[in-house]
Amino acid sequence: MNSDSVKSSRMPLADERQLVLQAQDGDAEAFGRIYDGYVERIYRFVFFRVDDQQTAEDITSQVFLKAWSNLDRFEFTRTPYIAWLYTIAHNTVIDHYRTRKVTTALEDVQLSQPDDAEAVENQIDLTVEMKTIKAAMQSLTDDQQQVLHLRFIEGMSNIEIAQQLGKREGAIRALQMRGLQALAKQLAEKMVT
Repeated sequence: MNSDSVKSSRMPLADERQLVLQAQDGDAEAFGRIYDGYVERIYRFVFFRVDDQQTAEDITSQVFLKAWSNLDRFEFTRTPYIAWLYTIAHNTVIDHYRTRKVTTALEDVQLSQPDDAEAVENQIDLTVEMKTIKAAMQSLTDDQQQVLHLRFIEGMSNIEIAQQLGKREGAIRALQMRGLQALAKQLAEKMVT
């Protein structure tokens, strides 16, 4: 993928407004084009916040179902439609954690051979680290979480993030700096305990 296609994959669809208006008029094909243009981004956003691929796929589906069901509520402002989708995704992830019960029995973890112990230990360490980072991210404000996700997961520049969120670039830099400082503080505290 060349740099132009990577950059264009981060921006709102060129004909986003027209597609949304057509979809609001009941054009399912227009909504299908919106889905095709944004599903990968929403999936990545959700996947970073949940435990597994299947859950991320399920939540992503819920996001687009909610977006379709509530399409008449969307109004064009300075914020692009993709930002509205991110808001729905964020709220759906929160709903997922509110209703979820964690039940993993230790007996479910099995080693096929003694040599697998080191690989399993490494995987457990990586999983613990990811959960620590995810937990630390939860302590940040919603804006800080969104800016850090767009910057470091999506790879967007501060200018692109500012355009997408309808904020000034200076505000994005400030959110990023404060978010990273708070994240570093949270991670340092977790390392001590």
